[in-house]
Amino acid sequence: MNRLPLLLLVIVGLAAGVFLTRSQAPNLGPADGLDLAPLDTGRVSIGDVAPDFTLDSRTGDRTTLSELRGRRIVLVFYRGHW
Repeated sequence: MNRLPLLLLVIVGLAAGVFLTRSQAPNLGPADGLDLAPLDTGRVSIGDVAPDFTLDSRTGDRTTLSELRGRRIVLVFYRGHW
């Protein structure tokens, strides 16, 4: 029995699934501060209070850093493309 057509169908289905998933991914990242220079490393120094910013979550909710003041949080910054 020739399994090549079935294998090709599975591969095409997986490729279509990956393409559709990527094209429908939410736009993650900062919702503000888009006018700031990406390489402006002098704005914050060690020990400074982190500047306020807002991020969109995967569910579409917005989280603002100032809403979390008083709680222990860890900020991890990733320089790259989502």
